[in-house]
Amino acid sequence: MAGIKALISLSFGGAIGLMFLMLGCALPVYDKYWPLFLLFFYILSPIPYCISRRVVDDTDSASNACKELAIFLTTGIVISAFGLPIVFARSSSRPLWASSWSSDPTTTSVGSSGKTAEGGGP
Repeated sequence: MAGIKALISLSFGGAIGLMFLMLGCALPVYDKYWPLFLLFFYILSPIPYCISRRVVDDTDSASNACKELAIFLTTGIVISAFGLPIVFARSSSRPLWASSWSSDPTTTSVGSSGKTAEGGGP
């Protein structure tokens, strides 16, 4: 019975977290949808562990290198999900790869150096 209560509380917490993520992006005051990139991390985080469970024969009680690597990769993805909003909040501009989405007529496409070339309009 304790496992069911933990599963219900975790699913409730995940649903509340996704609701706050959607509400935070939908507020017209901020008009920023960058936090939705966290959904990629939410989708990617269980994949390494699921793959390792398929590959590894779990009859051995000892630690397995494949399983340890999967846990390490999952931990890195989860920590990146916390770090991405901090990076976006600290940056004063958009990421370089988002420059092609700009509606500003003075910006041109991304050059070979990876930086946007600013044009001086009339």
